[in-house]
Amino acid sequence: MAGKVKAICLSKKKGTAKIPVEKIEVIENYGFKNDAHAGSWHRQVSLLSYETREAFKQMGSTVEDGSFGENLLISGIDFNAIEVGTCLKIGDVILEITQLGKSCHNHCAIYHQVGKCIMPTNGLFSRVLKGGTIQLNDSVEVLKEKDKRLRVAILTLSDKGSQGLREDLSGPYIQDYFKERGYYVTSYEILPDEQALIEQALINLSDRCHNDLIITTGGTGLSMRDVTPEATLKVATRNVPGISEAIRYESMKYTNRAMLSRGVSILRNQTLIINLPGSLKAVKESLDIIIDPLKHGLEILKGEAHDCARNDG
Repeated sequence: MAGKVKAICLSKKKGTAKIPVEKIEVIENYGFKNDAHAGSWHRQVSLLSYETREAFKQMGSTVEDGSFGENLLISGIDFNAIEVGTCLKIGDVILEITQLGKSCHNHCAIYHQVGKCIMPTNGLFSRVLKGGTIQLNDSVEVLKEKDKRLRVAILTLSDKGSQGLREDLSGPYIQDYFKERGYYVTSYEILPDEQALIEQALINLSDRCHNDLIITTGGTGLSMRDVTPEATLKVATRNVPGISEAIRYESMKYTNRAMLSRGVSILRNQTLIINLPGSLKAVKESLDIIIDPLKHGLEILKGEAHDCARNDG
């Protein structure tokens, strides 16, 4: 599969339309230089199919390059055949696809004009693995090799942390913990204790980012603002109670306050989601409790292992 860059677009301020440019500097692990949506996260560069955009125009809407907020308009590639983890090479630049589609919280002007927007269902999002320069009409190559490591996303839930009023120690520790054990950490984010936001993040990280594992930290106590378990259960397709039961049981050996943790563990389709407490000490203890059987469980979930029975020799 090979394609071509039909448009390059960026906006210097969030909430404003993206404007076309002829070439752009692309910064590793950041995105387009001077683009408001670039940053240290998993959606650094957005892409849209030129053919899909042209088909949309046949509905009678006047849309320009960048109307859907896309950074790159690409022709000649079947976006439906692209999977999370696929890499695209454009000149010297290498992009890794990290998310398929998105959730629209506030409908754009195009949606209000014709009653539909194609970015939520047809857009792709990527991170920059290698920087460089992209120009109009550059060729786009789909690379065959994909990272086959288990994919894990980390989500810290904290009102103060999301406002920059408290340093998050647990989230970065979880990142390093899984990286050291050979997992691919795809994203790390801090959100406030708002149930709707947490639910949407869990849906995106599982359904659209295709993570094998999501670890949350924080929001599992008895405070009225602690809603992580409620948000997690709301998006569940199956329950996995043994993981959280084991964490509480083993943690009771360190402190009897462990019984107050309300964390849950669930499956959302092919993604395992585990709630951990917010404190760094409790996170360290919890990870050491679950890490040994965790990989086996994920391999079973992916269909790569089949035996859960005890092996007594």
